Amino acid sequence: MSPAAQKAVPHATQLRYCVWEITLRCDLSCGHCGSRAGKARPDELSTEEALDVVRQLAELGCSEVTLIGGEAYLRPDWTQISRAVKDAGMLCTMTTGGRGITPERAQEAFDGGLDSLSVSMDGLGETHDRQRGVKGSWESARDAIHNLRAVGLDVSVNTQINRLTFGQLDGLLDHLIEWGCFAWQLQFTVPMGRAADNWEWLLQPYELLDAVPKVAELKKRAAKHEIRVWPGNNVGYFGPHETELRGETFSRGHTPGCTAGLYTLGLEADGKVKGCPSLPSADYTGGNVRESSIREIWDTADPLQFARDKRDHTWGYCGECYYSLECRGGCTWTAHVFFGKPGNNPYCHHRALERQRAGLRETFRPVKKAPGVPFDYALFELVLDEIPGGRPLPVVRS
Repeated sequence: MSPAAQKAVPHATQLRYCVWEITLRCDLSCGHCGSRAGKARPDELSTEEALDVVRQLAELGCSEVTLIGGEAYLRPDWTQISRAVKDAGMLCTMTTGGRGITPERAQEAFDGGLDSLSVSMDGLGETHDRQRGVKGSWESARDAIHNLRAVGLDVSVNTQINRLTFGQLDGLLDHLIEWGCFAWQLQFTVPMGRAADNWEWLLQPYELLDAVPKVAELKKRAAKHEIRVWPGNNVGYFGPHETELRGETFSRGHTPGCTAGLYTLGLEADGKVKGCPSLPSADYTGGNVRESSIREIWDTADPLQFARDKRDHTWGYCGECYYSLECRGGCTWTAHVFFGKPGNNPYCHHRALERQRAGLRETFRPVKKAPGVPFDYALFELVLDEIPGGRPLPVVRS
C-alpha cells in the first residue's frame, strides 16, 4: 500500500458484518441496480481465493456474511462458499432476486448451510416486473419464497421504496403475512447505477413526509404478525418515528451514523474491498484481497477510515443541523450518489419536517449523467422553494 493509505485504526472498530458480491452475473436486469449487474466481472475470484477470503473474515471476528450478486446462485461454487462460511462459525445469509430458486436449488441452499435468504420484491405484479426488467419475475420471486420455506429455510423480503412501489407497500405486506416471512427490510431507492438513469422513479426529499410515517405504520402492523421490519440505512433520521424504527436495534434509540468500515465491510467479486457494499467503487475501494490481506486493508486503508474520523465533515443543511455530530450526515452512500461527496443527505425526515415548518421544500434535479459502469452515479442539485399552496404535495403513486 502507498504511504498515504497507512493510518492507525481506533480499537473501537470491529468487523461484524460483511456483504460479499460473489459474482456480478445476473438473470435479471433491474432498473434500479446500483452495480448494473448482468455479466460476470472479467476476473472474479477463484474457488480457492474465495475460500481464503472466508478464512480471513473468520479470523477478523466477523459474525455474519451475506452473499449477493448479481445473482449469487449463478456462481457454480456458491454452496461451497456458503458451507465454508457456516463451518467457520459465521452466519451465512443470501439476498436473491429469486428468478431461479427452483425446489432443487432451494434444497441446495439448505444443504449448503444457509441460515436464511432474503428475496427482493419491489411492489406487486407488473410494478415489480417493470423494475426487475423481466416479465414474470414477480411470480418467480413468490415461488422462490414458497420453495425456500418448503425445505425449512427462514425467508425475509427486501423492498425498494420509490414512486413506483410506495402505493403498494400495504398490499405487499399482506403477502408477507400470508407467506410466513420473518422480516422485511425497506430501503429508499437512490440514484446509483441504473437507478441514476431512472431517477424519475425516486422519491423527492419532501415526499419523506409521507414515506417515513408509512414505514413506521407498516412496522407496527407487521409486528402483530411477528414480522420484523428493518429500516434500511437511508431511512430516517431523528424525526418523531426514529425510536420506533431503530430503538430495538441501537441502544441509544437512534441511528449512530454511517457504520462503513466501523462494523461493516463490502467485498466485490474480483476482490475489491470497501467499507460498505453500496459505496461507489471508484471512490471507496481500499484495496484488493489479491494484493493485501483483509486485515491490512481493514486496519490501514484510507478509504475505509472516513466513518472512524470523528471530525465533522458535514456540509450544506447537514452542516448546520444540531444533530450533525450524532448523525454525521446519515447514509454516506445516499449523500455521495446525489452530490459526489458525503456529508449532506437530502433523504432525512427531520430535515423535511424542518423545511415544512418554514414553508419550504427541497427537490433534486440532475445536472450530470452517470457514465454507465458498475457502482457509478450521476450528479444532482437541490432546489429549495416554497411549498405550493402552503402545504406539501402528495406522494406520486402508481
